[in-house]
Amino acid sequence: MLVDPTNHGVIEEDVFEVIAPSIPGYGFSEMPHKKGFDQIAAAQVFLKLMERLGFEKYYVQGGDWGAIITRIMAILNPSVIKGLHVNMPSDETDSLGYWLRVAVGSVFPSLVGVKPEEYDRVYPFGSKFLDLLQETGYMHIQATKPDTVGFALTDSPVGLAAYILEKFSIWTNPANRDLADGGLEKYYTKDELLTSVMIYWLTGTVTSSMRFYKECFAGRAMETLSMTVTVPTGMATFPHELGHVPEAWCRSSHPNLIHYTLMPDGGHFAAFEKPALLAEDIRTFVKKVEDLNRSKD
Repeated sequence: MLVDPTNHGVIEEDVFEVIAPSIPGYGFSEMPHKKGFDQIAAAQVFLKLMERLGFEKYYVQGGDWGAIITRIMAILNPSVIKGLHVNMPSDETDSLGYWLRVAVGSVFPSLVGVKPEEYDRVYPFGSKFLDLLQETGYMHIQATKPDTVGFALTDSPVGLAAYILEKFSIWTNPANRDLADGGLEKYYTKDELLTSVMIYWLTGTVTSSMRFYKECFAGRAMETLSMTVTVPTGMATFPHELGHVPEAWCRSSHPNLIHYTLMPDGGHFAAFEKPALLAEDIRTFVKKVEDLNRSKD
């Protein structure tokens, strides 16, 4: 949809050249050979990759780990990043300011910048937080004992499929938790789902992908969440994402936030589930940045 816009009802001027590398240790990228390879290291690798490919300036986009990695890229070398677009905004949740905003916003949302259309995505915070705890047990395991579960899944294709497909079910829409079949084929085909599983199975990268979580929390990657991003930034938030960060809260660390979209539908796997919505939002954001740049010339 980005590289061939005319076949998707979009004008030719909106064509993109897309570079979509997998994180080292995931899929077809080589596994890291030593400890310490975290999101900061991945950002450095991708910056070097783009330099070697000959790109002097470019846009970056990501969700999940990609949202953190591309954000770090914009922090490390803002001169080459024309704009940052993420579909999983993050916030520094271990600060006193965050919890004060949460508490005040539950009673006086407008005082902390929570818009009426955002309120139900953040509150009631207690139930949202319990849902998050229920869905992040995997993170605790992978961040503390990645090899324990990783080697087990490397030995069992059925176990690997169950582990991965459960995430596709509930993270696409938490209502799928109550469905006997997990609602998987409401959004994806069996071929698409099994392709995702087989990439991990054939490359044997499920364990190295889990180690990425351990390296994240053992290193300094999470400290970057409190750092300021100065490049033009766009955000798309989907209603069934694991958590929601209101636009006003994002501005404290993204003073150049020029685009923020509350999506009408979709979950964690936005590029997979809702590619048309995400692609259109990326185009809209890039147009805003290009228009701003032209107005300065």
